[in-house]
Order: sequence, then structure tokens, then C-alpha cells
Amino acid sequence: MANNINSSEKKDLTSAHYWLAVKAIPRLASHKKIALVEKYGLTALFSSTAELTQSGLTSPQRLAISSPDWELFSKIISDSQLCQSQIVPFDDPVYPQLLKEIYDPPIVLFVRGNIDLLLLPKMAIVGSRNATISGREIAHKLAGQLTEKFVVTSGMALGIDAQAHLGALHNQGFTIAVVATGLDLTYPSRHRELQKNIIEHNGLIISEFAPGVAPKQGHFPKRNRLISGLSLGVVVVEASLKSGSLISARCALEQGREVFAVPSSIYNVQAKGCHWLIKQGAKLVEDIADIEEEFEDIVKDGLNLNRNKEKDNSTTKSTKQDLCKDPMLASVGYEITPVDLVVSRSKLPIDVVLTRLTVLELKGLVSAVPGGYIKLNRG
Repeated sequence: MANNINSSEKKDLTSAHYWLAVKAIPRLASHKKIALVEKYGLTALFSSTAELTQSGLTSPQRLAISSPDWELFSKIISDSQLCQSQIVPFDDPVYPQLLKEIYDPPIVLFVRGNIDLLLLPKMAIVGSRNATISGREIAHKLAGQLTEKFVVTSGMALGIDAQAHLGALHNQGFTIAVVATGLDLTYPSRHRELQKNIIEHNGLIISEFAPGVAPKQGHFPKRNRLISGLSLGVVVVEASLKSGSLISARCALEQGREVFAVPSSIYNVQAKGCHWLIKQGAKLVEDIADIEEEFEDIVKDGLNLNRNKEKDNSTTKSTKQDLCKDPMLASVGYEITPVDLVVSRSKLPIDVVLTRLTVLELKGLVSAVPGGYIKLNRG
């Protein structure tokens, strides 16, 4: 059994093993786990059984420390490698300092992609899954503009989150998706292509959940606190009064982050959460300058991370012009067009239609909306 690991096997344990063991201590807040590590030392903690009897820990907590499941932690490390992800423990030099400052920082992060983005200034964009077409346009545009100074962070959900990632990618910028599953899974599954594009364009996918962990309702508030915890501020584009995006905004306030909200029509139900935030003191955003002026000292020189934009923009322009001639685009209207109607118009198999629609969405030419797709006019 791994719990009775001998001294020679213990030599093979890595820092990741020990931090996963810290993470596994049940029903103990993160800051208390970190305090234990600071008091005893990372490896010494698991040899301090006698002292821990006077620590006030419960029996299950002491058992988790005295008899860690090293085999399980080895499997988590192996599974992470299989899905091409890395484990970033709390004491790793690339673990984001801002995230360390929140009340309940994750003990370990599972990351896949460009790990250097963890050290750069980030701005979060969040909002409704059932966003209006106007809200999607705004999120896409703001994200693209923000990439000049920030890494755009969001939750890879439908609606505003997806448009934030797409807007960053469309501007050859960098984006981080914080997810509520293990990194071997994609949720929602329709964002498999988006996730692939984030990785291929030097972005990053982050989770605090080990490989194999499926989405659960309780995971999403935890995911939301990481989105805000990683970021200097949170921009809410559209949110109803019961939206999960307001959880992100509340987390941001508790974490001392800036909160921004984009106003809309008083008749737009999806904007009522934004209007409520503005009433509570969130900064109203009309354009990118409203966000950037709050961080002039931090981001005055920009990220200097974007690839050769002159070269990339010419390539993007050529690619976009080619896509504009794609017959598939002619099958999508400026009104909501169901997928089966696109299939009927294009006379192509549904799997081909879905793949090409995803490519068009990634290039900012169409947008997925409830009930189908809609053509965008972005010039």
C-alpha cells in the first residue's frame, strides 16, 4: 500500500506529491493548509504525526497527513502528463502572486499551454451564457482591445466567455481559460475546437481539479473565484440578476480587484446585473479607455508579447477574405439560422457544417447563439 511507503520509495516523491497530499487534507481551508506547511515544512509535515495530535486537527485530517495515498497522487501526476498538462504547486515561482493573496488560493494548479502567461497582468471578461448578439459583439471587441495591455481571462463558458476568448485570439492576443473540470475534459463539449485554438495560439487552460474530474454545480463558483483572483479586474459585459457572473464580481470585490460593468438598454434583462453593479459602485465602461486608465502605472508599456502583428495581420486579413468567400457563410443569415437550415442550404454533411461553422466563429464571422448561428458584420 502507498500509505506504508518505505524510505527508498519515498526518495522518488516529488514536490508535486507532497502538495497534492496537502491538497487532499479534508475539510481544511487553504490558508490553514498553507500555515501547516509554513510551520512544519512541506516534507516534514508528513513526519510530524506526534506533534499534530496537539494541533486541533480532526482525526480524518491527521490520518490524511500520517497516511497519504501516495499511489493516488502518483496517478494524478501521471494522468496530468498524459493530457499534456503540468502541476504548479503553491510554492512554484510561476504561481501567480495575485492568486496567493486571495482568502482560499488553490494548493495546486493544473495548467496546459503557455505557462509564462501566469506571470503577466490579466483582465477578466465574464457575462451571461445567454447573451444578446450586442453583448457578444461588445465582449469580442473589448477582449481584442485589451490584449494590447493584458492577458484576457475568462471561463470558456457559452456566450460572453467564449466571445472574450475568441476576441483575444482574433486580435492575435493571449487568453487564459479557467475551467471547472479536469484538463482531460472539455466543458461544454462544443468548445473542444476553441480549447484547441487557445492552446495552439500560446494561450493557457487552468484548473484546480485533477484529470478525470467531471463538471459539477459546485465547481463553477470555485472556478469563478480563480478567474477574478488571477486578474487585476473583472469586466462584466452582460449578466442577469441571478447570473453566475455576479459571483465573479462579488469575488473580485472581496479580493480587492477592480470591477467594471458595461451598461445596456433598461429593457435588456441580461443587463440588469450590470446595472445593479454600477449602482453598487462598479465603474461604468463605455470604451477601453475606461478600463486602461485604472491601470496606467501597471500596463503603460503594454505586454510586448503579441507576435509580429504586421505579418500576422496581413495573414489574418488574407485568411478572412478567403473565409468571406466561403459558401458556408452565405448559408448563415443576419437573423438566427438553425444548424439544420445551414445543412439544408449548403447541402453538406452535418459534421462538415459544424466544423466549418466553428472555424468561421473563431475568425469572428459568425456567432453561436441559442437556436443556431448568426452572421456578424465586422468588416
